[in-house]
Amino acid sequence: MLLGAHTNKKIGRFFLEIAWGAEYTEQMTQSIRWLQDEIADRMLQKLDIVKLDVKAALLIPDFPGKYLSTFTKRFPGVRLDSVYEEGLSGVSSLRFKASLFRRRVLNGSQSFSLDGYLQSGKLALPDNSVDLIFSDLLLQDLSDPHHFLKECWRVLKEGGLLTFSYLGPDTGKELRALDAGSLKLKNLASPWDMHDMGDALLSGRFSDPVMDMEYLHLDYQSGDLLLTDAYALKLLQMMPSESIEKGFLPQKLTLEVVYGHAWVIGKHLAKAQENVAYIALNQIGRKTR
Repeated sequence: MLLGAHTNKKIGRFFLEIAWGAEYTEQMTQSIRWLQDEIADRMLQKLDIVKLDVKAALLIPDFPGKYLSTFTKRFPGVRLDSVYEEGLSGVSSLRFKASLFRRRVLNGSQSFSLDGYLQSGKLALPDNSVDLIFSDLLLQDLSDPHHFLKECWRVLKEGGLLTFSYLGPDTGKELRALDAGSLKLKNLASPWDMHDMGDALLSGRFSDPVMDMEYLHLDYQSGDLLLTDAYALKLLQMMPSESIEKGFLPQKLTLEVVYGHAWVIGKHLAKAQENVAYIALNQIGRKTR
């Protein structure tokens, strides 16, 4: 594992912590859940320096993984609301459903399907109901991340935190460099870089956004494994129906992983319209003698 030098820059009106040349080499031979679990663990490490009293949190997406035990130790007694992904089967599905049921019984946690959110565009939670939203590798698959951020703002309490990760535009660049032939490539639904996200957070009234990024290089001994992962990452429209010529595919796949967090501060003080905040007169304190 080679970690390049870090540098801090002030770009526009938000803070970017850019990992120049940071490289992590992994071999991804398991389900794509492995990647979600790994990135969730890195997100939790970044939260170690954040002081936040979390009584209620929203996981979106929620999925079975080792990170869950770390999360509940980090925030003991937390009510974990959940927007979960469909598609689990067999023993994994039964265990995950049992986990959701146990949370519901123990502390009143609520759970909803990700498909339901995508169809309705609405997080099925009341306004001002959670202290923390933890979103792991979701934003790149949303057609309208702006709307997602708006919903996060709505359900977060004053002083709450949105923390997230997503795949950036350099993800899968080795495939785009090919003369695709029989490969039906697919663009990420929202290939946002850090600047795009920083601007979106500020326009969505979030405060003090902090962003950073790293590259993960996944090495493969088999073209079939690379294609399986590329399809799971939604970089392909479909799996190739014919065999790919040996040596045509790269042996490495780059993932650009963008991390960030931003706060909800002054939520009840102002209303915003076209990025301008309007403060009511009765919300302005008067100095008394």
